[in-house]
Amino acid sequence: MSTVLRHMLSSLFLAFGVSLLLGSIVYFLFPIEDWSFLLKERLLDFPIAFVIPFLVFISGAFYGLNTGITSRKQLNLIQRTLKSIEDGRQVDMKEVSSLELKAIVKRMEGIQQQLSEKIRQSQKMATEKAVDQEKRIQDIISQERNRLARELHDSVSQQLFAASMIMSAVNEGRTESETRESKQLKLVEEMIHQTQLEMRALLLHLRPAALNGKSLQKGMEELLQELLQKVPIDLKWKIETIPLDKGVEDHLFRILQESISNILRHAQANKAQILLVQRDDLIILRIEDDGVGFRLDQEKTGSYGLRNMQERAAEIGGNLKIVSLPGEGTRLEVKVPILSAGEEKA
Repeated sequence: MSTVLRHMLSSLFLAFGVSLLLGSIVYFLFPIEDWSFLLKERLLDFPIAFVIPFLVFISGAFYGLNTGITSRKQLNLIQRTLKSIEDGRQVDMKEVSSLELKAIVKRMEGIQQQLSEKIRQSQKMATEKAVDQEKRIQDIISQERNRLARELHDSVSQQLFAASMIMSAVNEGRTESETRESKQLKLVEEMIHQTQLEMRALLLHLRPAALNGKSLQKGMEELLQELLQKVPIDLKWKIETIPLDKGVEDHLFRILQESISNILRHAQANKAQILLVQRDDLIILRIEDDGVGFRLDQEKTGSYGLRNMQERAAEIGGNLKIVSLPGEGTRLEVKVPILSAGEEKA
């Protein structure tokens, strides 16, 4: 049975009950000897005996309909509010504060506050858990990268070096005749040499990106000095001491690592220049080489590394520009704006 119908029936019973009670009181106070006047007297061309019950019925039905519709609206509003609270949405209690069911409204406010607090606590715990898990994963990744770098350096890299030395000695001990065998041995020596460069680039890439407490200038200079000792390349650099935030330093250092790795693996360069300077309100990191270059509109093996560098530059509010042509080398330039103290507060 619907709320409106239930209220209408209740109101009708109440109206007829009140009418009977009042009629009984009138009868006992003012006894009527002749009841026939109820049929003789007319109101609106209808006998009073029919008009009075009809008016009672209409009054009860109208009152029941009105109270039923009002109650249904209140119940629907309470249902919608509870559904919103159940879904975790914030509800404006001013909308339900006009209800006469004050106790229910107050209880609903308490439930919403409890749910909101639980949601905030759950989100906070999830965030803390995610941050802690990400930190653990990064620690594990860093340890595994170091382990792989050590194993590759101690085994594969050493074996490649030994193979390179043996092939070099074999080729030097042979006559200058350009036999097919001599060409093949020289080709093997070149392949070993290229594989060594690939291995050095891989070891460089596996090194952790963190500066481990060093400044950006110190970390870059140590990296380039180490590279200069291991790779036959004419390497020059100019690195200024620039105070930067830790996140900016780490991203620039990682971009340098990625760029050098690409030079060793793909550029076949003889010369490279690295520049880190501050000009006005910009930090400029520029890496140039005289390698084989490539077309920017063509997919390259190192395209993933280029996209990775672009993403790192964007994360620190900078932009990365690459200029390269086949046979003309490559120039990579990162520009990062330096925020003043006033801009940081804003």
